[in-house]
Amino acid sequence: MSTLTHLECGACGATYDPNHLHTVCPACGKPLLARYDLARAAQTLTRASLAQRPPGLWRYREVLPVQDPANAIDLGEGGTPLRHVSRLGELLGMPNTYVKDETLNPTGSFKARGLCVAVSRAYELGARELAIPSAGNAAGAMSAYAAAVGLPAHVYMPADTPAPFSVECRTLGANVTLVDGLITDCGARVKQGVEEHGWFAVSTLKEPYRLEGKKTMGYELVEQLGWRMPDVIIYPTGGGTGLVGMWKAFAEMEALGLIGPERPRMVSVQSEGCAPIVAAFHAGSEHAEMWQDAATVASGLRVPAAIGDFLILRALRESGGTAIAVPDGEMMRWADLLGATTGIFSSPEGAACLAAQERLLAQGWLQPDDLVVNFITGSGLKYAHLWQ
Repeated sequence: MSTLTHLECGACGATYDPNHLHTVCPACGKPLLARYDLARAAQTLTRASLAQRPPGLWRYREVLPVQDPANAIDLGEGGTPLRHVSRLGELLGMPNTYVKDETLNPTGSFKARGLCVAVSRAYELGARELAIPSAGNAAGAMSAYAAAVGLPAHVYMPADTPAPFSVECRTLGANVTLVDGLITDCGARVKQGVEEHGWFAVSTLKEPYRLEGKKTMGYELVEQLGWRMPDVIIYPTGGGTGLVGMWKAFAEMEALGLIGPERPRMVSVQSEGCAPIVAAFHAGSEHAEMWQDAATVASGLRVPAAIGDFLILRALRESGGTAIAVPDGEMMRWADLLGATTGIFSSPEGAACLAAQERLLAQGWLQPDDLVVNFITGSGLKYAHLWQ
């Protein structure tokens, strides 16, 4: 099923045996990346074979880490539609505008992809109790996949997280603790639980396999475009796993012979109230400073410090991309415009992509005929209070 060979630190390059539970690199504390025997994977993971496989995340099984198919949890994740949104494109003045609608994943967001693979692999390697710090959607996804295999789940989320997120987790059987503070404060509480109770934490980029689930967005997108690359991918960035994952996917796809050397320009979108990646990108820094007094209606973007900051910034620069911050009011305006022209009810995070596209076109960074893909990462249903 899998051609996984080893784990490699994304910073110092140290390698580790993948058949044990790992968090970050023991040598330097940075994220570990899964590596595969891509020459072997290329024998079976071909354009022709993919055309015969059912939709969903596990169709890319050769480059996913789960060894035994019996441990691959499947709640219907992946296979989300890529839509050419002509009415929205007309409104923007960019006819080649597309949206990847991740709201149709289990639990209503792209987080299902990452947690599907992370929980499956943790279960396979013997984890028996899971924990996560989350601003919302990741916690719901972890709770769902843990419930599917009967693993106890512990969720720590900021106390001001919209109520539907905590209700979802509790209904899915998780133990939920609300913390006065930000996701970084929640992370400290999870660390304490790991040390005291032996939980396994599936925090963003603090274990190797959420990234692997998220990278399937890249595989899926290119396949849906008929093996073409878009000119630009616009992506809302909190922890940045999806952006880093797609950049990893494109490198793997070239090694597999599925695509050539062409790449899209990657755009990271953040809120003006929490924009550490944007600040670091424009300062020319390799790492982002902790953002003080982070505040935004988009819970998924309220991440004042990301452990994978250097990987996000590397992808942006290698691709010739950029980073941009938009105000919350523009997110909400574009959520309404997106809904009224496409029928998609987006969270503020996804709508931030359209606000960014509008600004980048006005700045001349985008051209009217560019083929642009915006990632609508989550449903607006859990944010309904913002419209009341």
